[in-house]
Amino acid sequence: MVAAVALGVGAVTIMIQSAEATATHPSTLKATHPSTLKWGACPTDAPAPQQCARLKVPLDYKDPEGQAIAIEVSRIPAADPKKRKGVLMLNGGGPSSSLDVPTAMGSLLPEAVRDSYDLVAFDPRGIGHSTPMNCGRDADELVRDEQLEVLSFPGADGSINANVAYAKRMAHQCAANSAGLLPHLTTANVAKDMDRIRSALGERSVSYYGISWGTYLGSIYRALFPENVDRVVLDSSVDPNKRGYDDFRTFSEAMEDRWPDLARFAVAHKDTVGLGSTPRDVRRNYLALAAELDRRPVSLPGTKAPINGNLIRFFTWQLSYSDASMIATKESPVPMLARLWQAAAGVAAGNPSDADRTFLTELTNDFVANGTMAGVPQDNLYSAGWAISCGDKAWPRNIRTYAHNTAVDRAKFPLTAGAPANITPCSAWVSQPTGPEPKVKPIGKRNVLILQNRRDPATPLSTARGMRQATGGDAVLVDVDAGGHGVLVHPEPNACAIGALDAFFVSNELPRGDTSCT
Repeated sequence: MVAAVALGVGAVTIMIQSAEATATHPSTLKATHPSTLKWGACPTDAPAPQQCARLKVPLDYKDPEGQAIAIEVSRIPAADPKKRKGVLMLNGGGPSSSLDVPTAMGSLLPEAVRDSYDLVAFDPRGIGHSTPMNCGRDADELVRDEQLEVLSFPGADGSINANVAYAKRMAHQCAANSAGLLPHLTTANVAKDMDRIRSALGERSVSYYGISWGTYLGSIYRALFPENVDRVVLDSSVDPNKRGYDDFRTFSEAMEDRWPDLARFAVAHKDTVGLGSTPRDVRRNYLALAAELDRRPVSLPGTKAPINGNLIRFFTWQLSYSDASMIATKESPVPMLARLWQAAAGVAAGNPSDADRTFLTELTNDFVANGTMAGVPQDNLYSAGWAISCGDKAWPRNIRTYAHNTAVDRAKFPLTAGAPANITPCSAWVSQPTGPEPKVKPIGKRNVLILQNRRDPATPLSTARGMRQATGGDAVLVDVDAGGHGVLVHPEPNACAIGALDAFFVSNELPRGDTSCT
């Protein structure tokens, strides 16, 4: 892992003063030309005021007059035209569909931001309603591959043989079905598409807010088009110097960071969860429960995926993304995370209740259904993330590398059982990156706000510090004493962090230095 660089106070002050002296705020300038996009209804049936339009961009930017592909763009116009400052481009991470992010996230932004900016998003190339890639899998195949697909869980005994076979099969299947898209599915090309969108909108510059992979996209856009970007907010950052395989391996560290929150929740709900009355007991009993289901997986009627230790590990990790899974509601009086562990214990003991069976059946069957979109190849959202990661940076080709690292991380990080270090289709990807990725580095504009929960199960605090290190004096890091993936999308967003976001977008004010919010 790359540790954060602790810059001296004097050095930071000098860099800030220099950047402020030379920085411009291009969002206050008039647009260069009228928008050329024709707005209408969205293919996702998103409600008004969201609108959508299609834009043609080059498949290969080295051949700009050659084959074109379509990018589906969405927007919600600024709520108060008199206060409009410009465009705020949004990305929800993944890489996945972001077309409906203006509707999904618009209400989470401070009112002053919604008043001041058109909220604009798009499906990245190869994804969703932008010319999509396709690996040729149907729903039944997705269910069969579920536990090999997501985080590449090894077998109960730690073997990666099934993962190796899957990786080779999927790499060749994707190449055979993707109609030449794969070599051109990279974050840098998505950033170039963003600039085509900016131009089509008639804007001299845009501001940006992105989560997770969206932080890398925003940092690459800023590196490629420094004069076209105004204010940038990176929420739950990846480390731009840990790409490809190194990026995926950080999931294990992230889950360990998040675990204390989950253990405290289990103690507070010990009568429901039944994993113990101390955090130490909870960890021991949770790992024992997963190991028992590894040894004796259970098949439930109507469920194609076996209920095993990896399934419990996966859904525990997924539910840890948001504190919402630990909150009782009228519809779910027992929080989702408690129900998962309760049902897993019932299955492992051989006496699951009808409610346990129903819960696990719906959870596993809905996972595949929730990862598909109408009018889009069924496996698109499952495969696109691999495609862009494989396209950005070459992964190791030696199977022994994955076998060794999986065994090491399986012992060091038992919560994720070695999965983030395991082999994936990128190890056998047919198309290799055509060149190095753009370098994320300071550009002399102090215009980046990095927001980060301290206990994020997907992008740990260390990777946000890596982004802070890469952007140097151009950025400020605001970390929050909270768990979950995404500061803005937290069920109870931190007022300190949201205040920093609001002041930055509305008044261009950043904290004087890195800040911790309690």
